[in-house]
Amino acid sequence: MKKYKYICEVCGKEQIYDDPEQAYIDGWDIPPYMGQYGILSPRTCPNCTIDRTVWWKIQQSDDLNAHDIEVIERIKQEPGIFEIEVDE
Repeated sequence: MKKYKYICEVCGKEQIYDDPEQAYIDGWDIPPYMGQYGILSPRTCPNCTIDRTVWWKIQQSDDLNAHDIEVIERIKQEPGIFEIEVDE
């Protein structure tokens, strides 16, 4: 069965959903509901704010660390990186 795994780029929280729409309803800012797949924009859980994202950091400066680069690489692999197979 296909499910969707989302990772908050700020706090690292991971959550698995049956449906991307439910993730959005629960407060996740994720494509296709917020931004577009493969395009740099915030990927946050309901508890984190935009001002700690890589997108925000790039708007303010160009100093990126290893974690920021990892987030960008993950975004470049969307939407397939969200999909996982789960045995039930």
